[in-house]
Amino acid sequence: MLKKFLAIVAMLFATAMAMAAVDVNKATEAELDSVKGIGPGTSKMILDERRKGEFKSWEDFVTRVKGVGDKRAENLSDAGLTVGGKAFKPATTAAAPAKKADAKAEAKADSKAAKADAKADKKEAKADAKAEKAEAKAEKKEAKAEAKADAKKDSAKPAAAASAAKK
Repeated sequence: MLKKFLAIVAMLFATAMAMAAVDVNKATEAELDSVKGIGPGTSKMILDERRKGEFKSWEDFVTRVKGVGDKRAENLSDAGLTVGGKAFKPATTAAAPAKKADAKAEAKADSKAAKADAKADKKEAKADAKAEKAEAKAEKKEAKAEAKADAKKDSAKPAAAASAAKK
C-alpha cells in the first residue's frame, strides 16, 4: 500500500513538474525541451536569441524566434512557457478577425473599382472607335461630294466653253 501511495505521489509530482511554468529567460535547454511544442532545434534558436539579450515580452519573443507566431506562442504558453513570468496574451485577439475582414472587404472593393475602371475604359475606347469611324465616314462622304462637285465643274467647263463658242 505504501508503494502504491508513493507511486501516485511520484506521478503527481512528475505531472506538476511537467506543467510547471518554464520561463524562457531562465530555462536551460533541457527545460525548454520539456515544454510540449519545443524541440531541440527551437530550444537552440531560443538560447541563441537569448544570448543577444533577454526577451522583454511575448511580442519580442515572437519577433526574434523564427517559426514562432501568435498561434504557436499561444500553444507554448498553454504548455507552460512564460516570458518574464507572464503567459501569452494575444494583443489583437478580437481585432485580428476584424482586421482580416476589413482587409478582405477592402480587397473586394478594390477589385470592384478595378473592374468598374476597366469597364469604363472599355466603354470609352468603344465610344472613341465609334467616333473615329463616324468621322472617317463623314470625311469619306465629304471627299465624295467634293469629287462629285469637281467632276460637275469639270464637265460644266467644256459645256460652257462649247456654248460660248456657239455664241
